[in-house]
Amino acid sequence: MPVRPASEARPEIHVPVVVIGAGACGLTAALTLHGQGTEVLVLERDPRPAGSTSLSAGLIPAAGTRLQRDKGIEDDPDLFASDLAAKAHGENDPEVVRAVAHASGPTIDWLVGEQGLDLHLVEGFTYPGHSRLRMHGPKTQTGADLEAMLLAAAERAGIDILTGASVEDLFADESGRVVAVGARRPDGAEEIVGCEAVVLACNGFGGNPDLVRRHIPEMAEAEYCGHTSNTGDALAWGQALGAAAADLGSYQGHGSVPRPHSAPLTWAVITLGGFQVNAEGLRFANEMRGYSEHAGEVLKQPGRFAWDIYDARCEAPALAFHDYREFKRLGAIKEAGSLSELAAVTGLPEAALAATLAEVKRCGTGAGTDPFGRDFTACRPLAPPYRAAKVTGALFHTQGGLAVDSRARVLRPDGSALPNLLAGGGAARGLSGPSAWGYLSGNGLLSAVVLGRLAGLSAARLVRG
Repeated sequence: MPVRPASEARPEIHVPVVVIGAGACGLTAALTLHGQGTEVLVLERDPRPAGSTSLSAGLIPAAGTRLQRDKGIEDDPDLFASDLAAKAHGENDPEVVRAVAHASGPTIDWLVGEQGLDLHLVEGFTYPGHSRLRMHGPKTQTGADLEAMLLAAAERAGIDILTGASVEDLFADESGRVVAVGARRPDGAEEIVGCEAVVLACNGFGGNPDLVRRHIPEMAEAEYCGHTSNTGDALAWGQALGAAAADLGSYQGHGSVPRPHSAPLTWAVITLGGFQVNAEGLRFANEMRGYSEHAGEVLKQPGRFAWDIYDARCEAPALAFHDYREFKRLGAIKEAGSLSELAAVTGLPEAALAATLAEVKRCGTGAGTDPFGRDFTACRPLAPPYRAAKVTGALFHTQGGLAVDSRARVLRPDGSALPNLLAGGGAARGLSGPSAWGYLSGNGLLSAVVLGRLAGLSAARLVRG
């Protein structure tokens, strides 16, 4: 039973705020609460905090940051909000989109300036849908390092993080006010913690095959590359308390996951002029629509795979990504000094591959029009030495969840807020609208970090009354 009556709670300890989940969302919320002078306890199911954050590239989009200004990049929250709305065809929540866009820059500045995170601005290419360079992350561009930085900041702050504590129950009164949470320890013992507010930061339901099949049937058979602990607990608790849910068909997929690995191959190689072909050596879609919705396009191809085709120039910015360097070390990236070699290492028909390369070159010079609608005119034609990687489409995390307002308060269907429940990251309705086509690069960590920040501020206000 996900929500039990408040009368059944027998708290052993009491803290003002409980945060469920120690990923980027939960740790950002906890650091915010600590900064507001509010005691907080973070409960984490796994023996070592990692979650979806550690599986990501660790990049957080934000507008108007000091790091952008230092590079001479002019950006503002309204432009960012416009990009978010455009990618989702205006079907995301405009109030939340505006609040997150406006809080994004100050949040990054706070993480760098006050929490000591060593973040940098990713340069060299612009992710599809973004009008400016605005991706911020560790220099290694890996989520594991972002998680490590947040954990180090929490340790410096003296924040209590209890690992191996799987929250199974919330205790609430008839108004929906949560008075305690129950966590199961590895030895089976239950610990009940009383509280005045709860922040749900335990991601979505990508690790729950039944929920994926129900809400995202097109990805039911796709490889799941997210964290296995993302089983939809936040959604179940919120709905049991009477909360509304929205955009449950929304998710972040990726159309470039090398086999047999489970991390994405950065889309940078595509944005600079690379493209994808199927087993017949033919392109099949506009790769610049976005890597999330492109996952479904790859899965429609014969054998459910495709080949990324690019060159050394396109590879240059990819080398900044730790995961990409690992792919090279493990042999997932094939190299070829000529078209014939490229056909040989991929097993693709040389004639079709040559025709595809020629057609892309014509589109790049303006002599042809891409039938899929991609504009190649800003890209230099590919040239030897070539690179190739065999990839598939995969599901990484869900983007739908509990409806929240601009303060990360969980909402009922009538728009009123539950008394003391906050949510961020995959636990909350994201910024991507109802489907995969609305995912703008970085939306996962954007909603995790910025909604985590807003949830922490709201929880502190609740505790102060």
